[in-house]
Amino acid sequence: MSGPLSHIRILDLSRIMAGPWSAQILADLGADVIKVERPEVGDDTRSWGPPFLKDPDGGASKESGYFLSVNRGKRSVALDLATPEGQETVRALAAQCDVVLENFKTGALKRYGLAYDDLKTVKPDLIYCSITGFGQDGPKSENAAYDFMIQAMGGLMSVTGERDDEHGGGPQKVGVPIVDIMTGMYATIGILAALARRRETGEGEYIDVAMLDVQVAFLANQAMNYLVSGNPPVRNGNKHPNIQPQDVFKCRDGYLVLAVGNDGQFRKFCEVITRPDLADDERFASNAQRVSNLPALLAIIREALLTDDLAVWLAKLDAATVPCGPINTIPMVFEEAQVKHRQMLRHLPHPVSGTVPQVVSPLRLRNAPLSFDRAPPLLGQHTDEVLRQLGIERH
Repeated sequence: MSGPLSHIRILDLSRIMAGPWSAQILADLGADVIKVERPEVGDDTRSWGPPFLKDPDGGASKESGYFLSVNRGKRSVALDLATPEGQETVRALAAQCDVVLENFKTGALKRYGLAYDDLKTVKPDLIYCSITGFGQDGPKSENAAYDFMIQAMGGLMSVTGERDDEHGGGPQKVGVPIVDIMTGMYATIGILAALARRRETGEGEYIDVAMLDVQVAFLANQAMNYLVSGNPPVRNGNKHPNIQPQDVFKCRDGYLVLAVGNDGQFRKFCEVITRPDLADDERFASNAQRVSNLPALLAIIREALLTDDLAVWLAKLDAATVPCGPINTIPMVFEEAQVKHRQMLRHLPHPVSGTVPQVVSPLRLRNAPLSFDRAPPLLGQHTDEVLRQLGIERH
């Protein structure tokens, strides 16, 4: 492995999405990530299908698409943490790791003698990151959580979807497990910060990351809109709450996303639709005026864009440097010339299927380039290799 974290070893006791997402980011950055899984069963997401990866004969394997999306670059070690042998082996592994990452329910690992206070006795400068639904304290600290329920509890679904009085109106979740993903991102940031501090102080760290905290944190402008105005944000479909025109518009043969971000772009847009007068109209001359007079503006734009095809508008708006884009399906995303140029889709060698597709890290480091050499592991694929490498005997 290469990359800026090639000197770091991670003991990944997490499963499902948030913790594994963090560990995959660290693996992409070059860290040696040892993923501990239950014997015979493994990570819960191994069975979360279909779809499952196909073998060379076209038959379904036991490797789900979900698991394959979040476990690249890791080595799998099969251990039963409920047994004294498994617990002893985890302690021996932790003694040779820089970071432990776990997402067990609050207090669960303490019963196994694998909590932070237990493991720092064998590795005093250990960085230990715990991911839970609600954190290590508080009235819900012992409750389980999943992405969907946190999107609801944390307010995201109250601002996602069409208004109740519109067709298809009502609360909607985001189409990917965004709370899990953002929790993994925040966990990674915390781990990297703790590693940087340890280099200066020699001290380890305990990091407590809660999914609900993360969701509240990334309410971002929607939260501040409420805190500043006192008005609760509402679902408003694809319309941006603060910047206009930003919405989905129907063309003659398809749909266009328009993302005008400032007055200069709006003026260029008006020229493209042959309505330069709109840029000087007192109702629309500034962003604040456009937001205040949005219904009138939208009616004009909708009428204008219906007069021509999607490809024509995309070409004209691109030429005028007005931010816009088509609404691609996921297959179309991987056919985008820019996505292909950036090699976001790679195929890695895999022992079951020959190769496995992977959507790789978006990070590009010039002086410590990332490499993608290790496919998501089979269950227990590296147990003997890891224990032998680290000089750990199994009893």
